[in-house]
Amino acid sequence: MKVHLQVTGAPRQAATDARELAETGADGLFTFEGPHDVFFPLVVAAGATSLELMTNVAIAGPRSPMHLAHAAYDLQVYSEGRFRLGLGSQIRAHIEKRYGSSWGAPAERTAESVAAVRAIFAAWEGRAPLNFRGKYYTHTLLPPTFDPGPNPFGPPPVLMGALGPVMTRKAAEVADGLLVMPFNSERHFRERTLPAVAEGLRRSGRTQDGFPVIAQVMVALGRTQEALTAALDGVGSLIAFYGSTPAYRPVLEVEGWAPLHSRLNELSKTGGFAEMRALVSDEMVRTIGVAGTPEECAAQIRTRFGAGIGEVCCYFPGYAPNAADVADLVEALHDGQGPSRGWA
Repeated sequence: MKVHLQVTGAPRQAATDARELAETGADGLFTFEGPHDVFFPLVVAAGATSLELMTNVAIAGPRSPMHLAHAAYDLQVYSEGRFRLGLGSQIRAHIEKRYGSSWGAPAERTAESVAAVRAIFAAWEGRAPLNFRGKYYTHTLLPPTFDPGPNPFGPPPVLMGALGPVMTRKAAEVADGLLVMPFNSERHFRERTLPAVAEGLRRSGRTQDGFPVIAQVMVALGRTQEALTAALDGVGSLIAFYGSTPAYRPVLEVEGWAPLHSRLNELSKTGGFAEMRALVSDEMVRTIGVAGTPEECAAQIRTRFGAGIGEVCCYFPGYAPNAADVADLVEALHDGQGPSRGWA
């Protein structure tokens, strides 16, 4: 199983962070669109390491597909073919109030953004004229001055992040792969994610072969009780935050924790973050995230996602894991330690 780790620092720190993560034996790096730009740290990391690179995810809605295509194409060239463009949506409040953009039909819009980016790539590659006419985006003008021409490493794959069945189906219909939202559980993944993937692939006439489903998981990692306690608290805080979001309620519903969402949502509006964390039990952390020693976490990841998953993105939210423990986790996932099951 390939292992990807998050580059969290600002661009000036990204080279150091990337090199340190490379020393763990990880296969790739990804960025999250949080306090820093999602592309700039990868530019730095591309020159500092030989690891695979991925946005996970760049928010598609507020960006023009042409902007996304240029950033992705240039990163693909600079990294010599190591880049994948991961796109995703956001909830309405962030799209309208943080990005100052328009909201509506997030699954349909994100899928169209993926299709538009791929149409731009096809035009640059000389495979077809630029003639994309969608509901949200139109791209029909490409004078030679603005055409970079074929990418020597080929156009980068375009992935989609998803949690709910509609977005997941859309990803399987139009994208080159799926980034499974890390707020998930074994039961939700098997009962809702995988059937939606199968349906999306059926609609597109594709099979699971050649369509990567990339697992993502929040990891509470520690060999000592002190380290594990800090890790559980960090993961628990992020689970509380995610659990307050209406779009993520289905995961709680599947596990029988639906009533918790309303309380978390109320507290999030009043800034009651400590109270939110207190409502998340260790059982919830271990069900939605994974927790334990590196070897235990690797076994839990393989059990949750099964043998059909060849890649995983690991998050360590709210705490700083021991570098040696991270390296041991990577090694355990590479070695395939622990039980695994297929998708059936």
